[in-house]
Amino acid sequence: MVPFSFGGHDLAALADGALWWPARRALLVADLHLEKASWFAGRGQMLPPYDSIATLTELTRLVEATGAAELWCLGDSFHDVGGCDRLPEAAQAALRALTGRLAWTWITGNHDPVITDRCGGEAVAEALVDGLMLRHEADPDEPRPELSGHFHPKLRLRVRGKQIARRCFVATPAKIVLPAFGSLTGGLDVDHPALTRAVGRGAEALVPVEARLLRFPIAA
Repeated sequence: MVPFSFGGHDLAALADGALWWPARRALLVADLHLEKASWFAGRGQMLPPYDSIATLTELTRLVEATGAAELWCLGDSFHDVGGCDRLPEAAQAALRALTGRLAWTWITGNHDPVITDRCGGEAVAEALVDGLMLRHEADPDEPRPELSGHFHPKLRLRVRGKQIARRCFVATPAKIVLPAFGSLTGGLDVDHPALTRAVGRGAEALVPVEARLLRFPIAA
């Protein structure tokens, strides 16, 4: 957990891809994409059906480790509008246990805009929380400090002759894009035009490593 300041608030980046907001005892995550494997299975591409329980197990661990009182999911929490209905019994029980113990808010995304039953919690299109704008996809014209997801940012580096890739945060003074938290999610390179257009100039890739926040300038 590496603390930093954004929009007049103290936040902390977690290596798992979550943000911690200590003043609110809030965890923020993006792009869980629950039941992605079963969506692919329904179209003939068989994947191990454990993505939802793996994601929720990791999320439960973070809730317990931080003592969170709030949890904000920044969109695409389910891979499709039927994803909640397909949750296996163990995953549904884990999710209901979490939404029952926290002030839980689902920000809707492009994959999951109209789900009625999300196993608890409240669903909203976006939210302004203590001056920070929370939404799924970054708005280039948003003047307020903004937290979002959608792009699944990933940083690729060449280290000692080998290329490595890892999820990261993308930040400017006015915007932070969270990496995908889901266990079965791909990533978009941080210098992809769609991402750089969304966040604007001066963006950095942020990688929390132990007690340090590594910063890598992104060339537009």
